[in-house]
Amino acid sequence: MPVGINQPSNQIRLTNVSLVRLKKGKKRFEIACYKNKVLEYRSGIETDLDNVLQIPSVFLNVSKGQTAPAADLAKAFGATTSTADIVLEILKKGELQVGEKERHAQLERVHNEVIDIVAGKLVDPKSKRVYTAGMIAKALEQLSGHRQEEGSGAGTPEEGAGKAKERPTWTGVVATKSAKSQALDAMRALIAWQPIPVARARMRLRVSCPVGMLKQPAKVARGEGEEEGKGTVKERILSYVEEVENQGEVGGEWEVVGFVEPGAFKGLGEFVGGETKGRGRVEVLDMAVVHED
Repeated sequence: MPVGINQPSNQIRLTNVSLVRLKKGKKRFEIACYKNKVLEYRSGIETDLDNVLQIPSVFLNVSKGQTAPAADLAKAFGATTSTADIVLEILKKGELQVGEKERHAQLERVHNEVIDIVAGKLVDPKSKRVYTAGMIAKALEQLSGHRQEEGSGAGTPEEGAGKAKERPTWTGVVATKSAKSQALDAMRALIAWQPIPVARARMRLRVSCPVGMLKQPAKVARGEGEEEGKGTVKERILSYVEEVENQGEVGGEWEVVGFVEPGAFKGLGEFVGGETKGRGRVEVLDMAVVHED
């Protein structure tokens, strides 16, 4: 009579999984997750662990179905650390293992997101019109090739190194950084190298200040204290505004609505807050003003 084959009690067979792997205490631990759910959890889109984990267990080898012994877990993570906490640590800090097809799809998603962000933030400096996503993608490809030529072109090594330090570089999208962070890198490089004429789309702001403070001399920080700077508070505020849409006085407050370069926003906010001791305000009406056909 045939005898049944016993499967070891610490083996669990799983299929169609994404692995997250963490090395700790000279051992490698793995957890089994549903495909595409790890990145959603890490970005905050998915919050339910039941939709992320295939099984709330820790493995030494998921493909072999070999679960991690309690002694190994206690030695690596501490005797008082629960399995749930260990799973969370691996999920948050571990390295996501993906196949070639998944990696390509993930890279393409990040690439498209980066292009969309950049296309919505940069404009032609003269017309203030946005570029199409295709034009932005082509400019970044051109920029990447241009940087490679810079690295191997004519000139002394010192000159090449100096140029590389002075200007931001762009070498393409990676899957290990957020799309927002990479979009900022791409914009800096495009603005620095200008493969096509680009500039950051201006912000539309409303600035308000008590009327009684407008004619006071503006103060600037100097070391320990403050000294009078050039111009009045009103003149200094308007110096940040590239184009005034409208301004006027309402109920004891002066208001101006206008367009400001994104790089000047922080300085304007700090100036208004410091000069008015919190009585003035800077409100964002539009993060990026563009003209579309």
